[in-house]
Amino acid sequence: MTGHDPIDTSRPHPARMYDWFLGGKDNYPVDEEMARQLLELNPLGREMAKCNRAFMHRATRWLGDTAGVRQYLDIGTGIPTEPNLHQIAQEVAADSRVVYTDNDPIVLRHAEALLRSSPEGLTEYIQADAREPDRIVEQAGKILDFDKPVALSLIALLHFVPDEDGAHELVRKLLEPLASGSYLVISHVTGDYDPEGSEKAAELYKAKGVPLALRSRDEVGHFFDGLELVDPGVSLVAEWRPELGEVVFVPDNGLIPGFVGVARKP
Repeated sequence: MTGHDPIDTSRPHPARMYDWFLGGKDNYPVDEEMARQLLELNPLGREMAKCNRAFMHRATRWLGDTAGVRQYLDIGTGIPTEPNLHQIAQEVAADSRVVYTDNDPIVLRHAEALLRSSPEGLTEYIQADAREPDRIVEQAGKILDFDKPVALSLIALLHFVPDEDGAHELVRKLLEPLASGSYLVISHVTGDYDPEGSEKAAELYKAKGVPLALRSRDEVGHFFDGLELVDPGVSLVAEWRPELGEVVFVPDNGLIPGFVGVARKP
């Protein structure tokens, strides 16, 4: 773990807004203010965060149970909310190894909660920006065995990385050193179902200095180019393997506008 960067409370941070949507206390007035503005555009903001979290749980359970994955690299970790990825992974297989990465110093403050590993397994935390894939790979490579499969988890991250910031190159660089049989897990907000509201949300983020790249189903699908998509392919959040449990209740006609997918590196 590195750095003691000051926490910037002058502008909202996605990890802290996500924490607010999930009912957490590790956020600031600037985060709550913007989260409430987003709720005015889409009142299902809290359900979106919970659905996204539930997908992460289902995907991790599937990776451990069905795919036999024992190593995880989670980028854009966010503020700890139980159960966390390592708790799900180590519940399935106690010897699972998990490396978390985030760029918000507030997550570093809570790293102790992220590092409560099972005795047989391991969890570590790297403070780094997702736009530093080389650094992440170098640091994670000291902890994980890249000669064996790794699940690369990019949950609610890529919609904050526009194409012009190299989103696809970022994914490629992170996948490149991983062994055959590794997996890519993505969840991503879309503007497909409410273009007008989505445009307003993007403008709101932009005004606060946070880029927002809302991609279509096909555009999200491009992140999986060259990989073998696991059924049901790129799907709506709540429609990805609901039989694995933890599908969050959504009100009638309350579509959760996000796409998710899991794919294997051949």
